[in-house]
Amino acid sequence: MTVVKENNINVCLKGSGTLKRIFTFSLLLLIGLKGLAVGYFHGGGAYAYGLASYRVDSLKTLLGSALLNKDTPIDTITINRVNKLSAEFIDINPDSALYYGKIAIAKSIVIKYNKGIADGMVQLGKVYSLKGQYVNAGKYFNGATLLYLKTKNDAGLADCYIQTGRMYNRMSKFNIATSYFNQSLEINKRIKNEAGIADSYHNIGMVADNVGKSTSALDNYFKSLSMDIKLHDNLASANNYNDIGVVMQEMEIYPKSMDYYQKAIKIWENSKNIQGISTAYENIGEIKLAEKKYDEAIVYLNKSLKLTKGQDDKDGLTSLYADFGLCYAYKKQFDSSLYYLAQSLKLASDYKLDFNKANTLNDYATVYNLQHDYKNAYKYALLARQTADKVGSLGIRSTAAFQLSSALAGLQRYADAYEMRKRYDDLKDSLKSDENVQKLTSFNLESSYEEKQRRLAEEHQRQDEQYQEKIQRQGLLSIIFFIVILGMIAVLIVYYKAKRKQQKINIILEEKNHEVLHQKTNLNAQADKLNESNNLKDRLISVLAHDLRAPLSTLRGLFGLLEDESITHEQFLSMIPQALKKLEYTSDFLDTLLFWINSQMENFTSSTRSFTIKEIATLEVQSYQEQAAEKGIRLLDNVPETLAVTADPNSIRIVIRNLITNAIKFSTKGDVIDVTATLQDETYILLSVKDTGLGMSEKQMNKLFKSKVDSGTGTNNESGTGMGLLFCKDLIEKCNGKIWVESVQGTGTEFFFTLPTSVLKEEEVAMLS
Repeated sequence: MTVVKENNINVCLKGSGTLKRIFTFSLLLLIGLKGLAVGYFHGGGAYAYGLASYRVDSLKTLLGSALLNKDTPIDTITINRVNKLSAEFIDINPDSALYYGKIAIAKSIVIKYNKGIADGMVQLGKVYSLKGQYVNAGKYFNGATLLYLKTKNDAGLADCYIQTGRMYNRMSKFNIATSYFNQSLEINKRIKNEAGIADSYHNIGMVADNVGKSTSALDNYFKSLSMDIKLHDNLASANNYNDIGVVMQEMEIYPKSMDYYQKAIKIWENSKNIQGISTAYENIGEIKLAEKKYDEAIVYLNKSLKLTKGQDDKDGLTSLYADFGLCYAYKKQFDSSLYYLAQSLKLASDYKLDFNKANTLNDYATVYNLQHDYKNAYKYALLARQTADKVGSLGIRSTAAFQLSSALAGLQRYADAYEMRKRYDDLKDSLKSDENVQKLTSFNLESSYEEKQRRLAEEHQRQDEQYQEKIQRQGLLSIIFFIVILGMIAVLIVYYKAKRKQQKINIILEEKNHEVLHQKTNLNAQADKLNESNNLKDRLISVLAHDLRAPLSTLRGLFGLLEDESITHEQFLSMIPQALKKLEYTSDFLDTLLFWINSQMENFTSSTRSFTIKEIATLEVQSYQEQAAEKGIRLLDNVPETLAVTADPNSIRIVIRNLITNAIKFSTKGDVIDVTATLQDETYILLSVKDTGLGMSEKQMNKLFKSKVDSGTGTNNESGTGMGLLFCKDLIEKCNGKIWVESVQGTGTEFFFTLPTSVLKEEEVAMLS
């Protein structure tokens, strides 16, 4: 259908005579300008008359009589201004926006200005989407898309995708909406349109919030807000402040939510943005409702309702009526409550607002539960859950589960009520993830840090005007210090997290000790386990301190040489790569160590999935090719592409990395290291890392995988922590596998481990082949 429309437009715009006149006449009829259509078809004089009959007083004020005067030349600048005026009216008076959008299209058709036609169609689509007339909105968005593609107008196409995505978001078709927003983001990144990128992130976050993915929503809102602040886009910043407040409200952090709403409403009031003010009033009313301040909530909701009715915003009206219904329900005024909920449900059904419909059905269930009419409460809560499953909203499913639990308890179906309550608790916990609060705190810190950096940059710029040559020398040193400081901060953060995890481990050990005292069984075994864990803790802290001290000592010495001018600037620069290499080694070691420590926690969740072992093995082999080549060692990857396993990819990556680095460490020039994998049986795959290096004695092999070992130096005096194989054993066993070693001293060593197999899908096999 899209191709046919594009071809018709191309033919008509390129043609002449009767075809052009018929096309223009039809398009004018399509957008509702009947008088203009007739005037255009019969000649220029009638066209001017039709346009004059369509004008309003506001057009005279903003654009003057020039727009309506037939003697005034039509130009693209005037048309662009009319479209801009239409866009500004979207949030103030949608009917005026509709009016100016139609005039822009009519004027653009006369001079065959495709961009003006497309921009006008976007404005009309936005208004019809706001009014809930999605068929009309989709028609105009599709037409604009075809014209933007024809004229290769990427900026216009990206904006059209945003508006189309918003329409589908209103219709609760969230997957389609996300697809359009991602297309817009891709285009805006390609053309480096920062304002468009920020808008795309905001809309992606809005859909994520609707389906209950609060973490993703905050990620995208914060990205968008950072860019809006940088661009000084106050209105866009207000939208982000408001939507971040919504997430905080869902997390029941009401003071923080109110802070963000107040930031948004301040901007909207200064810019006289009616739709924004209306939204803020409704949000504040919902907070008052959550705080059980029902009379205050009704005051704010009434303010919002007055503005929303003027906007003819069906989506907003549906949400407001539902809020009124809840307020009156909690005030025990059930007739008023059901009256408002009936209006909300009718609007949501008529305009296919499934997201709002699910919310309203939940509100019905709430009202009936309050009235102890559990049969109706159960019916509406069940409908709410079905609709929530359709739109994919985690938050609405959570509310529906709570109402179902209450209704089932009222119906004396206690077992079902208990199961539903457990489901509600699980859903609620996922919505209240501590990660969201952490992200909010992180964003606030980053915003403060960026502001300080901006002021520092301005100060440096002023100094640069007076001391240009001096600042150039100091600039390089400042950058180096900045990198070092960031590195030290990162190390401290990692150490702090490790310390916190260690404290949690200690708490777990104490709880286990209390259990042993109460049960009075296996005292010796439990005591040994605690001693071993404490020894492991000491070893970990010792290893951690040792590996952190080395790079820091190197850096301290390096800067000491620079401070007392023992080395030249060029010598200092030549030493930097070596220092960075030590930091990189330490960072990689800490990542591995902390991943293993985390795996020892009882609440550790392994990211188990199906994947081909080839993708992990190849990545690690390629990463260590250069290190092997430096010692003259051949590192081979003979893992088949079709073997798939079910395990945690990060765990297997760490195991393969440790086995490869051990093999390189104890091999010399001319040796070969071979990484292979075979199908052991129908349930397991056998992987091996074999080298022709030094090998080891039976006594050495017996010590492996049991506890920390005294790691010997490698063939090039490489050192080690002695913890690597212990990590490997734990990680493989957590993936339901086994690990062992075979070695002959002087001949070589081969490490084996098994993993559960996974069956690849046909399309995955086809892609690999």
